[in-house]
Amino acid sequence: MLLSPMRAVTNYRPRLGQMAKGGVSASEFQKIYSADPFYHWLGLDAPEIYTAHRVAGGLTSLYRQVGIGCERMVRAIIQDYLGLSTKDIQWSYIVTERDRTRTIELDARVETATIPNRENRERFRHWLSEAAKKLQVDSLPKGAVFEIRQGYKSKDSKRQNADIQSAARAYQSSYLPCMLVLSQQIDSDLERRYRNAGWLVLKGTTEGDTYRSSYAFMRDVVGYDLQGLFERNQQTLQEQVRRALILLMQVEEEPDGDTALPSR
Repeated sequence: MLLSPMRAVTNYRPRLGQMAKGGVSASEFQKIYSADPFYHWLGLDAPEIYTAHRVAGGLTSLYRQVGIGCERMVRAIIQDYLGLSTKDIQWSYIVTERDRTRTIELDARVETATIPNRENRERFRHWLSEAAKKLQVDSLPKGAVFEIRQGYKSKDSKRQNADIQSAARAYQSSYLPCMLVLSQQIDSDLERRYRNAGWLVLKGTTEGDTYRSSYAFMRDVVGYDLQGLFERNQQTLQEQVRRALILLMQVEEEPDGDTALPSR
């Protein structure tokens, strides 16, 4: 679940302002940029420029695909270890904007009453009760909804406002909103803003309690050692990421086997 989205990165091609589906190939880049007098005069039609675009966009795509893999994997672990159905773990709400409606879906939901195993249910209820107290929530929520991220460095105000709106809607439905981040990469100002908006923010630290650490929460509340999973498989994960980066940095080969952009 974690690795399969990452494999798509190896086929990444930059769009470079073009409408080409699937991006622009190296040979297409050469034609477009060499035919542009200004870019040709400045040397922006150099092979290294294409490679730089491919690596920069590919790296952004890599982070995005890692996030998708993390979301799928963590949701599956929560569902399996707490014994939830596919319907149980899904949660969404509808918003109306300019006479149009759209559905916003969060990554996972855990409602205390739907956990079939008594021990798991009481463990989650206790965590939820203490988390609510820390967030100064007066009444005990009926469950929690989760946004699962690999990291969050974005300063995109539209995305922040959408997340803050999701927290408000979660509280309206008697759910505690929890941001579960697998790394420690979240901007401190952004983290503070989310906490002030009522989010419980769990970060990817290997130290700390279940109200601060994503790995402590997964181990002690969900019942699965996610940290151990990553530690056991780190060599495989590192090899896959390194392979994706190497392929992004390579000079692209044309179908006839010729190198499209030879180094100057």
